[in-house]
Amino acid sequence: MQAINEFILAAAGQPWVLLLVLACCIIDGFFPPIPSESVVVGLAAVSATADVPNPWFLGVLAAVGAFTGDNIAYLIGRRVGTQRWHWMRSQRMQAAFRWAGRELKRRAASLIMVARFVPVGRVAVNLTAGATLFPHGKFIALTALSGVLWATYSVIIGLFFGQWFEDNHLLGAVIAIVCAVMIGIIIDRVVSKVRGPLPEEEKSVPRRTPEPPVHG
Repeated sequence: MQAINEFILAAAGQPWVLLLVLACCIIDGFFPPIPSESVVVGLAAVSATADVPNPWFLGVLAAVGAFTGDNIAYLIGRRVGTQRWHWMRSQRMQAAFRWAGRELKRRAASLIMVARFVPVGRVAVNLTAGATLFPHGKFIALTALSGVLWATYSVIIGLFFGQWFEDNHLLGAVIAIVCAVMIGIIIDRVVSKVRGPLPEEEKSVPRRTPEPPVHG
């Protein structure tokens, strides 16, 4: 365990770690399996007691990466729409895209802000924004703000929980990540309750045409 903690401490102080954070945050904007939040929270937990990496640099790069990734997703949505790839055509994703399209018309600001904290939700909203030609200038402004809020939240979570584990950086990072994931699940559940269930994909069963009245 001591060797693992020494390795984590040595790696956290390397410049390439911050580049890794930037890359993860960018890719996560359009490819949710990349755990950008876990990377940011875990490194912030280490920073709480080891002072590396610098939490300010960590937060700035996380915000820049989040903003960049969200806007790449927007441009992908504008270019390819929401039907191009097989995973987009699943029943649940199509329902999410339709819901996102409606909500963007009603409450774009709050939707984009909250979606940044829900991995799959952020991708659906960003792609839909591009596909429905949501004004890009407004989208840039909203994602800039949401990226800053998300990065600040992630760093604060890591710093808060990491400070209690000065002698065990690995444990501090793990606990901080677990807590961040739990908070993310809670946010997702709250959003689901507020929005209601996603509408099901339209059934392929044809509607019956009413028979013409019989005269005579």
